[in-house]
Amino acid sequence: MEFVLDTADISAIKEYDELLNLAGVTTNPTIITKSGKKPEEVIKELVDYLRLDQKLFIQSVSTDFDGIMEEARYICGLRPENTYVKIPVTREGLKAIKAAKAEGLNVLATAIYSADEAFLAALNGADYLAPYVNRMCNYGDGVGQTIDLINMLAAQGVESKVIAASFKSVEQVHELIAAGIQAVTVQPDVVKQMVDHPGTEIAVDEFTENWNKAYGRKTLR
Repeated sequence: MEFVLDTADISAIKEYDELLNLAGVTTNPTIITKSGKKPEEVIKELVDYLRLDQKLFIQSVSTDFDGIMEEARYICGLRPENTYVKIPVTREGLKAIKAAKAEGLNVLATAIYSADEAFLAALNGADYLAPYVNRMCNYGDGVGQTIDLINMLAAQGVESKVIAASFKSVEQVHELIAAGIQAVTVQPDVVKQMVDHPGTEIAVDEFTENWNKAYGRKTLR
């Protein structure tokens, strides 16, 4: 399974890249605008920092077919490998996904709100499918729809990977990993909750205190 960080914050990327085996980074227009930096600066930071074996996902901003295709070629040309254009599954987007794959470009289908539209994007050749799990919960069962998608792809022998996005809780991530999802992209605040369980810190403090009382030091030797 691939664990991806959903952010444009280079400091957060460096922090969690030291702690975890990050498969890559996803961004979108909203994430980049919240960085307070120019998009060119953000993109350069990501390209310069990430290793070539780590995937980079950048979303197109244009909404018409020609604009999406122009941006898709630019994005996929930023690095020699493991760079993906994120294309929303609108009518123009589905058309662009099909065309981009015909050109051999790497594509993540995004802004997915149902298993059905995700499956259609998969049939158009999308390498990754990004259901917006928490946002989907406003229309029904986001986790359930994503599990349905996993099963639909497996049943039909479609090779597209599901990379679930838009998480608001550790439990949502947990349920999908347990269901066998191929990838998740998680915001730093949710990753922090996964990493920093308060019970672990309490246990370590107890170990240190007991050792210090017994031996007068806080080290093994």
